[in-house]
Amino acid sequence: MNLTQFLNYIVWDPNPAVIPGFDRLRWYSLLFALGFIISQQFMVYFFRKEGHKEELVDKLTIYMVLATIIGARLGHVLFYEPARYLSNPIDILKVWEGGLASHGAAIAILIALWMYARKTPGQSYLWVVDRIVIVTAMTGALIRLGNLMNSEIGGKDMESDQGIVYARDLEEILESLRVPIVSIDAYKPDDRSEELSGNGIVPVNVRIEISKGDFSKETLENTLQSDVKYALTQFNSSKKYFAEPLETPLNLTLEENRDSFIAIVKTFGKAKHPTQIYESVTYFIIFLLLLGIWWKYKEQVPEGLLLGLFLVLVFGMRFVWEFFKENQVEFEEGLQYNMGQLLSIPLVLGGIFLIIRALKNGLKPLKDQGTGS
Repeated sequence: MNLTQFLNYIVWDPNPAVIPGFDRLRWYSLLFALGFIISQQFMVYFFRKEGHKEELVDKLTIYMVLATIIGARLGHVLFYEPARYLSNPIDILKVWEGGLASHGAAIAILIALWMYARKTPGQSYLWVVDRIVIVTAMTGALIRLGNLMNSEIGGKDMESDQGIVYARDLEEILESLRVPIVSIDAYKPDDRSEELSGNGIVPVNVRIEISKGDFSKETLENTLQSDVKYALTQFNSSKKYFAEPLETPLNLTLEENRDSFIAIVKTFGKAKHPTQIYESVTYFIIFLLLLGIWWKYKEQVPEGLLLGLFLVLVFGMRFVWEFFKENQVEFEEGLQYNMGQLLSIPLVLGGIFLIIRALKNGLKPLKDQGTGS
Protein backbone atom coordinates (compact mmCIF):
# COMPACT_ATOMS: atom_id res chain seq x y z
CA MET A 1 0.00 0.00 0.00
CA ASN A 2 1.54 3.35 -1.00
CA LEU A 3 1.27 6.57 1.01
CA THR A 4 -1.32 8.14 -1.32
CA GLN A 5 -3.63 5.16 -0.96
CA PHE A 6 -3.19 5.15 2.81
CA LEU A 7 -4.17 8.81 3.09
CA ASN A 8 -7.23 8.51 0.84
CA TYR A 9 -9.87 7.23 3.26
CA ILE A 10 -10.34 4.99 6.28
CA VAL A 11 -13.02 2.46 7.15
CA TRP A 12 -14.23 3.24 10.67
CA ASP A 13 -15.88 0.48 12.71
CA PRO A 14 -14.76 0.63 16.37
CA ASN A 15 -16.78 -1.21 19.00
CA PRO A 16 -18.54 1.51 21.04
CA ALA A 17 -18.00 -0.64 24.14
CA VAL A 18 -14.64 -0.13 25.86
CA ILE A 19 -14.53 -3.85 26.67
CA PRO A 20 -16.09 -5.98 23.88
CA GLY A 21 -19.02 -7.94 25.26
CA PHE A 22 -19.52 -5.56 28.19
CA ASP A 23 -21.83 -2.91 26.77
CA ARG A 24 -22.42 -1.09 30.04
CA LEU A 25 -19.05 0.68 29.73
CA ARG A 26 -18.98 2.60 26.47
CA TRP A 27 -16.39 4.99 25.08
CA TYR A 28 -18.92 7.83 24.98
CA SER A 29 -19.79 7.44 28.67
CA LEU A 30 -16.12 7.07 29.63
CA LEU A 31 -15.04 10.21 27.74
CA PHE A 32 -18.06 12.13 29.04
CA ALA A 33 -17.17 11.22 32.63
CA LEU A 34 -13.47 11.86 32.03
CA GLY A 35 -14.31 15.37 30.87
CA PHE A 36 -16.01 16.13 34.18
CA ILE A 37 -13.23 14.55 36.24
CA ILE A 38 -10.53 16.59 34.49
CA SER A 39 -12.71 19.70 34.61
CA GLN A 40 -13.12 19.36 38.34
CA GLN A 41 -9.34 19.30 38.83
CA PHE A 42 -8.93 22.41 36.68
CA MET A 43 -11.62 24.21 38.68
CA VAL A 44 -9.88 23.30 41.95
CA TYR A 45 -6.72 24.85 40.54
CA PHE A 46 -8.57 28.00 39.41
CA PHE A 47 -10.21 28.42 42.81
CA ARG A 48 -6.93 27.88 44.66
CA LYS A 49 -5.00 30.37 42.52
CA GLU A 50 -7.66 33.05 42.95
CA GLY A 51 -8.15 32.56 46.68
CA HIS A 52 -11.53 30.78 46.74
CA LYS A 53 -12.47 27.77 48.84
CA GLU A 54 -11.66 24.59 46.96
CA GLU A 55 -14.50 22.64 48.58
CA LEU A 56 -16.97 24.82 46.65
CA VAL A 57 -15.92 22.96 43.49
CA ASP A 58 -17.82 19.85 44.67
CA LYS A 59 -21.00 21.90 44.95
CA LEU A 60 -20.35 23.48 41.56
CA THR A 61 -19.73 20.08 39.96
CA ILE A 62 -23.15 18.80 41.06
CA TYR A 63 -24.83 21.81 39.42
CA MET A 64 -22.78 21.26 36.25
CA VAL A 65 -23.41 17.52 35.89
CA LEU A 66 -27.15 17.82 36.42
CA ALA A 67 -27.44 20.84 34.11
CA THR A 68 -25.45 19.18 31.33
CA ILE A 69 -27.41 15.91 31.32
CA ILE A 70 -30.88 17.41 31.86
CA GLY A 71 -30.28 20.37 29.54
CA ALA A 72 -28.78 18.31 26.73
CA ARG A 73 -31.64 15.83 26.88
CA LEU A 74 -34.42 18.43 27.04
CA GLY A 75 -32.67 20.42 24.32
CA HIS A 76 -32.89 17.48 21.94
CA VAL A 77 -36.49 16.78 22.96
CA LEU A 78 -37.70 20.36 22.49
CA PHE A 79 -35.55 21.48 19.55
CA TYR A 80 -35.39 18.36 17.40
CA GLU A 81 -38.21 15.87 18.14
CA PRO A 82 -40.91 17.53 20.28
CA ALA A 83 -43.84 15.67 18.71
CA ARG A 84 -42.28 12.25 19.32
CA TYR A 85 -41.35 12.83 22.94
CA LEU A 86 -44.38 14.85 24.02
CA SER A 87 -46.61 12.05 22.75
CA ASN A 88 -44.50 9.51 24.70
CA PRO A 89 -43.09 11.47 27.67
CA ILE A 90 -41.59 8.37 29.31
CA ASP A 91 -39.14 8.15 26.39
CA ILE A 92 -37.55 11.40 27.56
CA LEU A 93 -35.96 9.40 30.40
CA LYS A 94 -34.34 6.90 27.98
CA VAL A 95 -31.07 8.82 27.68
CA TRP A 96 -29.21 5.60 26.81
CA GLU A 97 -31.01 5.53 23.46
CA GLY A 98 -29.21 8.72 22.41
CA GLY A 99 -30.44 12.22 21.72
CA LEU A 100 -28.47 15.00 23.42
CA ALA A 101 -28.17 18.60 22.18
CA SER A 102 -25.22 20.82 23.09
CA HIS A 103 -27.35 23.96 22.76
CA GLY A 104 -29.70 22.66 25.43
CA ALA A 105 -26.74 21.87 27.67
CA ALA A 106 -25.33 25.38 27.17
CA ILE A 107 -28.61 27.06 28.15
CA ALA A 108 -29.11 24.78 31.17
CA ILE A 109 -25.54 25.36 32.38
CA LEU A 110 -25.99 29.13 32.24
CA ILE A 111 -29.18 28.82 34.31
CA ALA A 112 -27.61 26.39 36.80
CA LEU A 113 -24.57 28.62 37.32
CA TRP A 114 -26.86 31.57 38.01
CA MET A 115 -28.54 29.46 40.72
CA TYR A 116 -25.13 28.47 42.10
CA ALA A 117 -23.82 32.06 42.18
CA ARG A 118 -26.94 33.28 44.02
CA LYS A 119 -26.16 30.88 46.86
CA THR A 120 -22.39 31.44 46.90
CA PRO A 121 -21.20 34.73 48.41
CA GLY A 122 -17.99 36.14 46.98
CA GLN A 123 -18.41 34.69 43.49
CA SER A 124 -20.28 36.70 40.87
CA TYR A 125 -22.20 34.95 38.14
CA LEU A 126 -19.90 36.03 35.35
CA TRP A 127 -16.78 35.16 37.38
CA VAL A 128 -18.00 31.59 37.76
CA VAL A 129 -19.13 31.21 34.15
CA ASP A 130 -15.84 32.61 32.82
CA ARG A 131 -13.96 29.79 34.54
CA ILE A 132 -16.49 27.11 33.66
CA VAL A 133 -16.37 27.78 29.92
CA ILE A 134 -12.64 27.00 29.87
CA VAL A 135 -13.22 23.43 30.98
CA THR A 136 -16.49 23.14 29.06
CA ALA A 137 -14.56 23.57 25.82
CA MET A 138 -12.22 20.75 26.82
CA THR A 139 -15.13 18.51 27.83
CA GLY A 140 -16.82 19.26 24.51
CA ALA A 141 -13.71 18.04 22.69
CA LEU A 142 -13.83 14.74 24.61
CA ILE A 143 -17.58 14.32 24.02
CA ARG A 144 -17.10 14.71 20.27
CA LEU A 145 -14.46 11.96 20.43
CA GLY A 146 -17.13 9.88 22.16
CA ASN A 147 -19.46 10.59 19.23
CA LEU A 148 -16.70 9.41 16.90
CA MET A 149 -16.33 6.15 18.83
CA ASN A 150 -20.12 5.71 18.55
CA SER A 151 -19.95 6.40 14.79
CA GLU A 152 -22.64 9.07 15.24
CA ILE A 153 -23.14 12.71 14.15
CA GLY A 154 -21.18 11.97 11.00
CA GLY A 155 -20.64 14.28 8.07
CA LYS A 156 -22.06 14.59 4.58
CA ASP A 157 -20.55 12.89 1.57
CA MET A 158 -16.98 14.08 0.95
CA GLU A 159 -17.43 13.60 -2.83
CA SER A 160 -13.73 12.77 -3.00
CA ASP A 161 -11.67 9.77 -1.93
CA GLN A 162 -10.70 11.35 1.39
CA GLY A 163 -12.75 10.93 4.55
CA ILE A 164 -14.32 8.20 6.68
CA VAL A 165 -16.56 5.28 5.72
CA TYR A 166 -18.70 4.56 8.79
CA ALA A 167 -19.15 0.78 8.82
CA ARG A 168 -20.37 0.05 12.36
CA ASP A 169 -24.09 0.25 11.54
CA LEU A 170 -23.67 -2.25 8.70
CA GLU A 171 -21.76 -4.66 10.95
CA GLU A 172 -24.55 -4.52 13.52
CA ILE A 173 -27.14 -5.25 10.81
CA LEU A 174 -25.11 -8.20 9.54
CA GLU A 175 -24.83 -9.60 13.07
CA SER A 176 -28.57 -10.33 12.86
CA LEU A 177 -28.18 -12.60 9.81
CA ARG A 178 -29.81 -16.03 10.01
CA VAL A 179 -26.44 -17.74 10.22
CA PRO A 180 -24.10 -18.47 13.19
CA ILE A 181 -21.82 -15.42 12.97
CA VAL A 182 -18.39 -15.67 14.64
CA SER A 183 -17.04 -12.26 13.64
CA ILE A 184 -17.58 -9.41 11.18
CA ASP A 185 -14.94 -6.93 10.10
CA ALA A 186 -15.23 -4.20 7.49
CA TYR A 187 -11.89 -2.95 6.21
CA LYS A 188 -10.12 -0.99 3.49
CA PRO A 189 -8.70 -3.43 0.92
CA ASP A 190 -5.16 -2.92 -0.31
CA ASP A 191 -5.74 -4.61 -3.67
CA ARG A 192 -8.61 -2.51 -5.09
CA SER A 193 -6.97 0.90 -5.53
CA GLU A 194 -7.68 0.76 -9.28
CA GLU A 195 -11.40 1.04 -8.42
CA LEU A 196 -10.96 4.51 -6.90
CA SER A 197 -12.54 7.11 -9.17
CA GLY A 198 -12.26 10.30 -7.11
CA ASN A 199 -16.02 10.66 -6.54
CA GLY A 200 -16.12 9.48 -2.91
CA ILE A 201 -17.45 5.99 -3.72
CA VAL A 202 -14.62 3.85 -2.39
CA PRO A 203 -13.86 0.11 -2.13
CA VAL A 204 -14.71 -1.62 1.14
CA ASN A 205 -14.39 -5.31 1.97
CA VAL A 206 -16.41 -7.05 4.65
CA ARG A 207 -15.00 -10.25 6.16
CA ILE A 208 -17.61 -12.50 7.76
CA GLU A 209 -16.60 -15.61 9.67
CA ILE A 210 -19.43 -18.12 10.11
CA SER A 211 -19.52 -21.27 12.19
CA LYS A 212 -20.10 -24.32 10.03
CA GLY A 213 -23.12 -25.64 11.84
CA ASP A 214 -25.33 -27.65 9.50
CA PHE A 215 -24.68 -25.44 6.47
CA SER A 216 -23.27 -26.75 3.25
CA LYS A 217 -21.10 -24.33 1.30
CA GLU A 218 -23.68 -24.03 -1.47
CA THR A 219 -26.59 -23.40 0.90
CA LEU A 220 -24.63 -20.81 2.87
CA GLU A 221 -23.49 -19.02 -0.26
CA ASN A 222 -27.09 -18.72 -1.51
CA THR A 223 -28.23 -17.44 1.89
CA LEU A 224 -25.48 -14.82 2.06
CA GLN A 225 -26.08 -13.71 -1.51
CA SER A 226 -29.67 -12.76 -0.73
CA ASP A 227 -29.40 -11.65 2.90
CA VAL A 228 -26.21 -9.57 2.69
CA LYS A 229 -27.41 -7.95 -0.53
CA TYR A 230 -30.66 -7.05 1.23
CA ALA A 231 -28.78 -5.64 4.23
CA LEU A 232 -26.59 -3.49 1.99
CA THR A 233 -29.36 -2.09 -0.19
CA GLN A 234 -32.59 -1.95 1.81
CA PHE A 235 -31.67 -0.54 5.22
CA ASN A 236 -31.59 3.26 5.50
CA SER A 237 -28.33 3.31 7.44
CA SER A 238 -26.68 1.04 4.86
CA LYS A 239 -27.80 3.22 1.99
CA LYS A 240 -26.54 6.26 3.89
CA TYR A 241 -23.01 4.91 4.29
CA PHE A 242 -22.64 2.38 1.47
CA ALA A 243 -23.12 2.36 -2.29
CA GLU A 244 -23.78 -1.28 -3.14
CA PRO A 245 -25.10 -1.48 -6.73
CA LEU A 246 -28.70 -2.71 -6.89
CA GLU A 247 -28.54 -4.21 -10.37
CA THR A 248 -25.58 -6.60 -9.97
CA PRO A 249 -25.17 -9.77 -7.89
CA LEU A 250 -23.27 -9.49 -4.61
CA ASN A 251 -19.51 -9.75 -5.12
CA LEU A 252 -18.97 -12.62 -2.68
CA THR A 253 -16.29 -15.26 -2.24
CA LEU A 254 -16.68 -18.07 0.26
CA GLU A 255 -13.89 -20.24 1.61
CA GLU A 256 -14.31 -23.32 3.77
CA ASN A 257 -12.00 -23.93 6.73
CA ARG A 258 -12.02 -26.81 9.20
CA ASP A 259 -14.44 -25.20 11.68
CA SER A 260 -15.87 -22.23 9.82
CA PHE A 261 -16.56 -20.48 6.54
CA ILE A 262 -14.91 -17.17 5.62
CA ALA A 263 -16.99 -14.91 3.40
CA ILE A 264 -15.41 -11.85 1.76
CA VAL A 265 -17.90 -9.31 0.43
CA LYS A 266 -16.53 -6.66 -1.92
CA THR A 267 -18.70 -3.57 -1.90
CA PHE A 268 -18.38 0.23 -1.93
CA GLY A 269 -18.66 2.81 0.85
CA LYS A 270 -19.34 6.54 0.85
CA ALA A 271 -16.46 8.66 2.16
CA LYS A 272 -17.89 11.14 4.69
CA HIS A 273 -16.59 14.26 6.42
CA PRO A 274 -15.19 13.31 9.87
CA THR A 275 -17.09 16.17 11.51
CA GLN A 276 -16.60 14.78 15.01
CA ILE A 277 -12.85 15.28 14.53
CA TYR A 278 -13.36 18.77 13.09
CA GLU A 279 -15.35 19.80 16.15
CA SER A 280 -13.15 18.04 18.69
CA VAL A 281 -9.98 19.70 17.41
CA THR A 282 -11.75 23.08 17.26
CA TYR A 283 -13.00 22.83 20.85
CA PHE A 284 -9.58 21.77 22.13
CA ILE A 285 -7.94 24.79 20.46
CA ILE A 286 -10.61 27.04 22.02
CA PHE A 287 -9.87 25.42 25.41
CA LEU A 288 -6.15 26.22 25.04
CA LEU A 289 -6.93 29.81 24.00
CA LEU A 290 -9.25 30.46 26.94
CA LEU A 291 -6.85 28.76 29.35
CA GLY A 292 -3.99 30.87 28.01
CA ILE A 293 -5.90 34.11 28.62
CA TRP A 294 -6.76 33.04 32.17
CA TRP A 295 -3.18 31.89 32.78
CA LYS A 296 -1.82 35.33 31.84
CA TYR A 297 -4.38 37.52 33.63
CA LYS A 298 -6.17 35.29 36.20
CA GLU A 299 -8.34 37.49 38.46
CA GLN A 300 -7.70 40.51 36.20
CA VAL A 301 -9.74 39.02 33.34
CA PRO A 302 -12.72 41.36 32.70
CA GLU A 303 -15.91 39.60 33.71
CA GLY A 304 -17.75 38.13 30.75
CA LEU A 305 -14.77 38.14 28.39
CA LEU A 306 -14.10 34.39 28.51
CA LEU A 307 -17.80 33.58 28.28
CA GLY A 308 -18.16 35.91 25.30
CA LEU A 309 -15.18 34.39 23.52
CA PHE A 310 -16.52 30.90 24.24
CA LEU A 311 -19.95 31.69 22.79
CA VAL A 312 -18.56 33.37 19.67
CA LEU A 313 -15.88 30.76 18.95
CA VAL A 314 -17.70 27.55 19.89
CA PHE A 315 -21.05 28.37 18.36
CA GLY A 316 -19.53 30.34 15.49
CA MET A 317 -17.51 27.28 14.52
CA ARG A 318 -20.52 25.07 15.23
CA PHE A 319 -22.42 27.14 12.64
CA VAL A 320 -19.63 26.46 10.12
CA TRP A 321 -19.28 22.74 10.82
CA GLU A 322 -23.03 22.19 10.49
CA PHE A 323 -22.64 22.77 6.73
CA PHE A 324 -20.59 19.56 6.64
CA LYS A 325 -22.83 17.45 8.92
CA GLU A 326 -25.81 15.26 8.13
CA ASN A 327 -29.08 16.68 9.43
CA GLN A 328 -30.15 14.97 12.64
CA VAL A 329 -33.90 14.91 12.00
CA GLU A 330 -36.05 14.86 8.87
CA PHE A 331 -37.69 18.29 9.19
CA GLU A 332 -34.28 19.97 8.81
CA GLU A 333 -34.09 18.86 5.17
CA GLY A 334 -36.35 21.73 4.12
CA LEU A 335 -34.47 24.44 6.02
CA GLN A 336 -31.80 26.71 4.59
CA TYR A 337 -30.03 26.51 7.95
CA ASN A 338 -30.48 23.51 10.23
CA MET A 339 -31.59 23.69 13.85
CA GLY A 340 -28.03 23.65 15.19
CA GLN A 341 -27.18 26.71 13.10
CA LEU A 342 -30.35 28.61 14.00
CA LEU A 343 -29.73 28.03 17.70
CA SER A 344 -26.11 29.14 17.35
CA ILE A 345 -26.96 32.62 16.03
CA PRO A 346 -28.37 34.16 19.26
CA LEU A 347 -25.54 32.62 21.28
CA VAL A 348 -22.92 34.17 18.99
CA LEU A 349 -24.67 37.56 19.18
CA GLY A 350 -24.78 37.31 22.98
CA GLY A 351 -21.07 36.51 22.96
CA ILE A 352 -20.25 39.57 20.85
CA PHE A 353 -22.16 41.77 23.32
CA LEU A 354 -20.24 40.29 26.27
CA ILE A 355 -16.86 40.78 24.56
CA ILE A 356 -17.59 44.45 23.77
CA ARG A 357 -18.80 45.02 27.34
CA ALA A 358 -15.74 43.32 28.85
CA LEU A 359 -13.27 45.23 26.68
CA LYS A 360 -14.91 48.53 27.64
CA ASN A 361 -14.46 47.67 31.31
CA GLY A 362 -10.80 46.73 30.80
CA LEU A 363 -8.59 44.62 33.06
CA LYS A 364 -9.63 44.40 36.70
CA PRO A 365 -7.12 45.74 39.27
CA LEU A 366 -4.84 43.23 40.94
CA LYS A 367 -5.91 42.00 44.36
CA ASP A 368 -3.65 42.32 47.34
CA GLN A 369 -0.93 39.68 47.22
CA GLY A 370 -1.33 36.65 49.43
CA THR A 371 -4.97 35.83 48.75
CA GLY A 372 -4.11 32.67 46.87
CA SER A 373 -1.16 30.70 45.61
